[in-house]
Amino acid sequence: MKKIAIVGVMNSKGRELLNLLEENGMPADDIFAVDVDCPLGTQISYGEDIDMDVYNLKDFDFGSADIAVFATSEELSKHYVPRAAARKAFVIDCSAAYTMDTDVPLVVAGLNDEKLTDTKKGIVAIPSPQVAQLLLPLSKINAQYKIKRLVVNTYMAVSLYGHEAMDELFNQTRKIFMNEPLVDDEEIFHKQIAFNILPQVGEFIGDETKQEWAINVEIKRVLGDNIKVHANCAFVPAFIGIGAFVNVECGKEVDVDDVRNIMRDTKGVVVFDKQTDLGYVSLNDVQGESDIYVSRLRQDVSVKNGFSFWCVADDLRAGSAQNAYNLLQILLNNKVN
Repeated sequence: MKKIAIVGVMNSKGRELLNLLEENGMPADDIFAVDVDCPLGTQISYGEDIDMDVYNLKDFDFGSADIAVFATSEELSKHYVPRAAARKAFVIDCSAAYTMDTDVPLVVAGLNDEKLTDTKKGIVAIPSPQVAQLLLPLSKINAQYKIKRLVVNTYMAVSLYGHEAMDELFNQTRKIFMNEPLVDDEEIFHKQIAFNILPQVGEFIGDETKQEWAINVEIKRVLGDNIKVHANCAFVPAFIGIGAFVNVECGKEVDVDDVRNIMRDTKGVVVFDKQTDLGYVSLNDVQGESDIYVSRLRQDVSVKNGFSFWCVADDLRAGSAQNAYNLLQILLNNKVN
């Protein structure tokens, strides 16, 4: 059996990936748990009965691993992924470090798996969670109807910024109820996020924020440069998950019932779409779920061949960890290396 290194096991994304491995029966002996600045003796639970030693990233020898999955920050990936690749470990990177590197394929499992064999550096990247949860429902739609334009409005939980952001939301909420000042708990967002909506996700790059720019770039890298994309991103006061309204304009006349059936037949996508009260899926409904949920599917009468839909997913699990796990399984089963 090939050995797998999971880098970033102490953060939420890496933890979710370990959970998926354990739930699907991956032996602990085949996994190296790795994270930065972990002193000797650090352990992490693997299921209910096993405690795994956590290796210090700075000292870990990637030559002992066949595949390395990086669930780390962009900065750590930029520094350590080349080291892993140089030691002949096949790398799956979950950060944005290689989004623009044309020698590193951007892969969504089930959409463009063939790109796993088309890498020059021994590295593949996965899109950001908000893009992965859009692309999977649209993968077969693009093949059938030739998507021309996407308008994407995302409502993102604070988990995108990690544990510190989740703690900040919790502390602000508590202080508001206690009528205490928030000045010491505005370090991550620099504004009040509790009971608020912030129309900025990432720093500004010209008129766009980094996440809006990333949605544009990543969609085009996977589906093709001919698709026009306009994205708007906002933070909402939720801990986990991403919701998105998506408007799709196609090159052919659209049958919404056919679109609904195509999405239902897409692995990893659940269509729960009833034109009644509560006939949709919300952020709270999908926490801990591995699938992407689609609701509010309808015709967009503002364009000639258009439709729109609402989709939600657990960004840590469905948006990132599940995609990385699916790619890992393809590599293990097909022996791509």
